[in-house]
Amino acid sequence: MRITHDIGVEELPRRAEELLREGHRLALVAAHHDERGPRVVYLFVAGPPDTRTELHVRLDPDRPELPTLARLSFPAGRFEREMRDLFGIVPLDHPLPRRLVRHFHWPRGWYPMRPDAGPPPDFGEQEGPYPFLEVEGEGVYEIPVGPVHAGLIEPGHFRFSVVGETILKLKARLWFVHKGIEKLFQGRTIAAGLPLAERISGDTAVGHALAYCLAVEEATGTEVPPEAQRVRALLLELERIHNHVADLGMLCNDVGHGILNAQAQRVREHLLRLNRELTGHRLLRGGVVPGGAVLRALPDPGRLRAIGDDIREITGLALGHPTVHDRFNGTAVLPADAARAIGCLGYVARASGLPGDARIAHPFTPYDAPPDVPVHDTGDVLARFLVRAEEIDVSLALAERFVDGLPAPGALPAPVAPRPGAGPGTGVGLVEGWRGTLATRVELSPGGTLTRVKPVDPSFFNWPALPVALADTIVPDFPLTNKSFNLSYAGNDL
Repeated sequence: MRITHDIGVEELPRRAEELLREGHRLALVAAHHDERGPRVVYLFVAGPPDTRTELHVRLDPDRPELPTLARLSFPAGRFEREMRDLFGIVPLDHPLPRRLVRHFHWPRGWYPMRPDAGPPPDFGEQEGPYPFLEVEGEGVYEIPVGPVHAGLIEPGHFRFSVVGETILKLKARLWFVHKGIEKLFQGRTIAAGLPLAERISGDTAVGHALAYCLAVEEATGTEVPPEAQRVRALLLELERIHNHVADLGMLCNDVGHGILNAQAQRVREHLLRLNRELTGHRLLRGGVVPGGAVLRALPDPGRLRAIGDDIREITGLALGHPTVHDRFNGTAVLPADAARAIGCLGYVARASGLPGDARIAHPFTPYDAPPDVPVHDTGDVLARFLVRAEEIDVSLALAERFVDGLPAPGALPAPVAPRPGAGPGTGVGLVEGWRGTLATRVELSPGGTLTRVKPVDPSFFNWPALPVALADTIVPDFPLTNKSFNLSYAGNDL
């Protein structure tokens, strides 16, 4: 159920506070520039039952500003800073008024998402150093890391304030790979938007494609056959499994157990080859399409069970090794109160005792029984390892359940072509991706082209939790902690 309210600027804080107090979560904030001027959409979600509430606020074109919600919701404050940087919409009295997305060599006064932005101007001179908080005291020193790293990872700058080996404070500076994804969606057809959605974060091709397709289908009133929905759910679980397996191995590698990592990557390679058999792509691209799903083959349940046995053996060896267990246990604790205040999602939240899962709160296909969502409450690296390992078991069971009863791929219903004009023209997709809940909101023109697409990766919510967990952690445990969160740079730096 999605409810829309058009409200005045002055009503926004009160209405938002009411929704938050009633247990809703702010999932997305999307700014728009309509012919009548700026408009901001706040999407609040809750469930079960699946409930989505939108607050639409129209702003003065001459003074595009609105009251900040940062004191009510930490994620709201970050959405507002992002909106100010890209649209020039000012959140009044924001407690952190400095830039978030736009680095200091981006020209002052140029807002790339405005319709009058024009082509990108030349970058200007750096407007002074980024205002990192300097920690002072006897023996305090700084360690700058990145944005270019030694490994094959995306760029991000981390600045540690340290005494001895203990981290007093970490500041993560992102948006080095800002790609203009939201602008690239504008003017595309529904079909042309799908490849872009699949590539928002390459390891989450199914999750982002599915969130996009669900939003488009709601906007066009498209009914997807139940068999296709089951195929989508199957692919979503397979994506969860191959990513979690890789993380389990790399966490072992970060504490010196390279053999277990090699075995985990061997299993992941089997899964990637299975993915290619099913969809023609190792990362499952092309499996989820607007109006349905495409499958070349069905996975053999016996093969899935054998993979599960293999993963459980690797996990047992890891947890039974005293050095591995000792390095994981008690390292980089994220308390439940901090995770809740920050708005964490997915395995990061569930490792800190917060059980939210969109498969239960916002299901897109019926489950024979609600998924048994693993939850731990210690909030450390060990808990984030255990949640992943247990989620793999749940996903394998779900995958086997979805395969049972599916027709042969040749007998699957053909995708239903979305018909622009047959629905409300706006839609929202909510999906429990492997990192956590993904949200995508779309608006279509009467002709069916995309006028606005706002995707939100769970990494946008979880990145601020990494510095919190690293407080009082030693510098050598940073790689381990970072991998235990395994946040997406690309999914954050849209």
